Amino acid sequence: MRIGILTAGGDCPGLNAVIRAVVRRATNEAAEVLGVRNGWRGLVEDDIEPLTRASVTGILPRGGTILGTSRINPFDEPDYLIRISRNWAKYKLNALIVVGGDGSLRTARDLWRSEHMPVVGVPKTIDNDVGGTDFTFGFDTAVNIVSEAVDRLHSTAESHHRVMVVEVMGRHTGWIAAYGGIAGGADIVLVPEHPFRLSRICDFILHRAAQGRPFSIIVVSEYAHPRADENFITEEVAAEIYRKGQFGGIGNVLAREIEARTGMQARVTKLGYVQRGGSPSAFDRVLATRFGVKAYEMVRANEWGHMAALQGNRIVSISFDEALKEVKRLDEEIYNVAEIFFG
Repeated sequence: MRIGILTAGGDCPGLNAVIRAVVRRATNEAAEVLGVRNGWRGLVEDDIEPLTRASVTGILPRGGTILGTSRINPFDEPDYLIRISRNWAKYKLNALIVVGGDGSLRTARDLWRSEHMPVVGVPKTIDNDVGGTDFTFGFDTAVNIVSEAVDRLHSTAESHHRVMVVEVMGRHTGWIAAYGGIAGGADIVLVPEHPFRLSRICDFILHRAAQGRPFSIIVVSEYAHPRADENFITEEVAAEIYRKGQFGGIGNVLAREIEARTGMQARVTKLGYVQRGGSPSAFDRVLATRFGVKAYEMVRANEWGHMAALQGNRIVSISFDEALKEVKRLDEEIYNVAEIFFG
């Protein structure tokens, strides 16, 4: 049996752990694994290499992906599918494991549907927004980075009596902001699922100052919005900070407004790609490893059009349709826990 594996979309801590697990599990049964370099681009451009136990030795703690990645889509150009089919036949592939977020998994689903390509998926994203799985690998590492940043910013905020605004990733969901804010002891957490009132935020900040705590830590998700009845963001600014495919900037806008309304100094820390880099946490290494083993077993069982998922403490196989039917929004119970500590 010959199995291809590719990593597509944004990089994420734990990708190498998946690759290593697939290779180690496959070699136990004398199956071959071929690494497709730079996402779907490798299948289009015939950039494929064999993966052995030796080639995955020592990659478990490494961030990024040894295969490289890209955001190319097989449906971008009319001849891409023809070239993919040609290279698939050239390397005599029996199956393909796609490790990616919702966009890459949708592509895998579409290829399974329209081209009958034998594909299985592994969900990866620091945003934790893929449905059907309790957690995706990369999320825990990102949360650890956010909580450590908040821990470090507390001393500066308290020493200088400042409001520290920490902008974090998460796209359309607030998983990273909520978990990172709770873990770091943030005073306010702002997420896309709950549009915020700036007047309430300023009241919290001034109330803390009146009680002898003239500093605050605010963790804000990159896609958080003010409520419509208190919208202080102009259309021009909104188009810039909420632009498709590249969010960022709400922290700066928020800090300026807080300074203007409270008279307190506000500073911004935008963690950005720091959240996606570096060595994966122990939890993400274990989860990614389990996903990789499950992906191989799904190939052996011909479970095409399915994805590995964590449900409870079990790794299960679910259909792409079940996983991708909707974006997994922040659990309301988690937000309620964060809200208890506001102010």
